[in-house]
Amino acid sequence: MRITDMKIGARLALGFGAVMALLLAIAVLGNLQLGRLADGIGLIVKDRYPKTVMANTVQIQVNKIALDIRDILLTDDPERIKALAADATAADRKMNAFLDKLKEVARTEEDRRYVEAAIAARQAYVPARDKLMALALAGQVEDAKQYLPRQFMPVQIKYFIALDAMFDYQGGLMDAAGETATQDSASARHIINALALVALLLAAVVAWLVSRSIARPLVHAVTVARRVAQGDLSARVEARSRDETGELMMALKLMNDNLRNIVGRVRHGTEAINHAAGEIASGNLDLSARTEQQAGSIEETASAMEELSSTVRQNAHNASEATALAGNAARIAVQGGDVVEQVVRTMADINASSRQIVDIIGVIDGIAFQTNILALNAAVEAARAGEQGRGFAVVASEVRSLAQRSATAAREIKALIHDSVGKIDSGATLVQEAGSTMQQVVASVQRVNAIITDISTASREQSGGIEEIHHAITLMDEATQQNAALVEEAAAAAQAMRDQAAQLREAVGVFRLDA
Repeated sequence: MRITDMKIGARLALGFGAVMALLLAIAVLGNLQLGRLADGIGLIVKDRYPKTVMANTVQIQVNKIALDIRDILLTDDPERIKALAADATAADRKMNAFLDKLKEVARTEEDRRYVEAAIAARQAYVPARDKLMALALAGQVEDAKQYLPRQFMPVQIKYFIALDAMFDYQGGLMDAAGETATQDSASARHIINALALVALLLAAVVAWLVSRSIARPLVHAVTVARRVAQGDLSARVEARSRDETGELMMALKLMNDNLRNIVGRVRHGTEAINHAAGEIASGNLDLSARTEQQAGSIEETASAMEELSSTVRQNAHNASEATALAGNAARIAVQGGDVVEQVVRTMADINASSRQIVDIIGVIDGIAFQTNILALNAAVEAARAGEQGRGFAVVASEVRSLAQRSATAAREIKALIHDSVGKIDSGATLVQEAGSTMQQVVASVQRVNAIITDISTASREQSGGIEEIHHAITLMDEATQQNAALVEEAAAAAQAMRDQAAQLREAVGVFRLDA
């Protein structure tokens, strides 16, 4: 995982964590070294140095006693001798006290060995010193002087050697502790300095890496932001990390892309608005002209509707009169139908009478035929009678002639009657057809009457509707006049919108989309 893919907080935490870990290591090591140094110093201060001081004090007191003894041997003043003796006694007590104290604080076998050697030397030293002091205080100076080199000095030298050995040992221990403390201090100082240098270098490297990983994207982001602020949207924005700066660059890239898209769309929209505004302005001019033409047409239509209204009212009046005439015609047709029905009935009666006449003529024809037969028979009989039947034959001949003429007349009448009956049948048929036609005429006249009534009603309604249309056309004329004014205002607004679109295009023109 690259460091640039880490979050800034994680990078800072990692860097500062490493520095803090080194600082903690420095602190822990420093505390350990300081503890060791404190232990060493504590050993020096509480053990080595006090023992050395006490050993030195014992030496000093022994030297002081030696000096007091020397001064006692060299002076003749009794008071001076007493004072020196008292001082030597005090020094002896102090020496014994410190030597006993050294015995008490001896911790190691080596300590106790040197202290016991000093105490053993003191046991030989004290009697010799006391004897020398006694001789000196007793005024036996010569004896004391002789005792001093022979008896006291060897014991004193051994005591000094034991004390020097003890002092050198304690001093050596103190020097060793001091050297150890110095070495520990130097070692701690070197280690702390090395760790501090490592921490400093690590902090510098971490600071450089973190600042570089943060500053470079931020500088690039600032550059992109400045170019965007100057209207240059062609900058190529790349997010090379996954941290907050990478997210910032992704946001800048998204912002730049969205701005480029928006500006492109706005630019395209301004072009479209400009073109549309031009078309709207041109269309409004055409619409204004057409509206004026429409206003004129509406005025003409209103005038025509006024004339049409008058015509419709006249048609309604004529339809009313036609309705009245159609009613009269219907009534007349009904009367004609009644008359035709009466004629039909009369023709039917005539037809029936004609048929009866035909029947009667048939009877007459039969009678004439029979009369002719009878006359023929009478003529035959008259011929048989001869002269006697001549007159009867003449009568029979006349009767026969009359019967023949009657038969001929009956046939002619029958023919005429048949012809009349045929014509009467034809007339009856025609009269029936005329009756049916009259009924159809009556029905048609009634339908025409109803239609004319409907036409009259529709004409009245149409007249009312035309009045409403005329009123509506008047309102349309007023609205058209207002629309003409609005069209002129819309044309002005379209021109203003076109000007605004041009200004917007000019404003958007500062943005550069392509590299």
